Amino acid sequence: MLLRKIYVILTAFALCLLPCGCAGNGIDTQEGGTNAVNTEVSADPDVSVSGLTDNARASIVFCADNAQVLYGHDINAKRPIASITKIMTAMISLEYAAANDKAVKITADMYAEGSSMYLKEGDVLRLSELVKGMLAVSGNDAANAAAVAVAGSTEKFAQLMNEKAEQLGMKNSHFVTPSGLDSDEHYSTAYDMALLCSYAMENERFRSFVSQKSLNAEYISPEGKVQTLCNHNKLLSMCGGCIGIKTGFTKKAGRTLTSCAEREGIRLITVTLDDPDDWKDHCRLYDKCFSLVEKVQLCTRGRSISVPLAGGEKDSVFLVPEKDLYAVIRKDEKEKPREVLYAPGFIYYPAVRGRKYGKIQFTLRNRVIAQCSLVPGEER
Repeated sequence: MLLRKIYVILTAFALCLLPCGCAGNGIDTQEGGTNAVNTEVSADPDVSVSGLTDNARASIVFCADNAQVLYGHDINAKRPIASITKIMTAMISLEYAAANDKAVKITADMYAEGSSMYLKEGDVLRLSELVKGMLAVSGNDAANAAAVAVAGSTEKFAQLMNEKAEQLGMKNSHFVTPSGLDSDEHYSTAYDMALLCSYAMENERFRSFVSQKSLNAEYISPEGKVQTLCNHNKLLSMCGGCIGIKTGFTKKAGRTLTSCAEREGIRLITVTLDDPDDWKDHCRLYDKCFSLVEKVQLCTRGRSISVPLAGGEKDSVFLVPEKDLYAVIRKDEKEKPREVLYAPGFIYYPAVRGRKYGKIQFTLRNRVIAQCSLVPGEER
């Protein structure tokens, strides 16, 4: 009855103010069929879990499905991040390569100290093959080569990195180099890197690269050359459900590690900065934090709303969610998700199959945890 009352109130409001629009009560009423959740969460510096600790200077366990911080300390502390920087470099390169996977000729100015893919002057390979080298074996040379290929110089590429960071809401990050070599002005936080990892793992090609224990990089020149790259991420073998992401180390930054794991349809991201025992810490953090959450079904396409139909033979049309909706919530959550419907006061005949007419939204503690568009269902 409560849900029905909510719908009646919203419909009446729509009839008075927006004859064919959506009504609202303080929650975003924009249509569009998205099932994105609200990622504007409070990034508190410490989120404790009873009995759980780690050895990092800063750490976080972040739920990619609902943008909640499940555990962490000093998550907003600005710190050097070493080669996990290459997650940003890889994403910008892959997004560029999606439109132009250009052939890159290696020049001497692309070389870099530290970890290497061992590229040689005169080698030619695709931009996406360089991404394999920077992710699997943390090639600084591959990162520099990609940066020059995309932006013309590493300095101009750093501008792209900072623009992308701003777009992703990485408010406490600043990038100077594509490889992550130490610089006083090159830093990020555990929370910001969790945001970046969550974004990167939505990219199918990126996810494919970081989830494999070894990759083959194919060269254009020397013709026929194939280089086997063994992934440095031991968690792919050590930790159940691990599907990536990236390791890092410099003397200044210490050991930095980002990882992602999936269990029972739930995806968690873990970031540790300056952690001498990071492999074991990540495994322990996942085992505990996965036990804190569960995936629940909020509604199915069988959920229907009757809306008046104007100008047709029938008096009404049934609107249904365009997909089944699920959300990840904490097992100890006391409140229940609240359902709110945004439907038009009426629809002009004909109700077009597949067209979006409002949306269904679920909130918990004033945060949107799931939503999707309403579309005409099967006739009854």
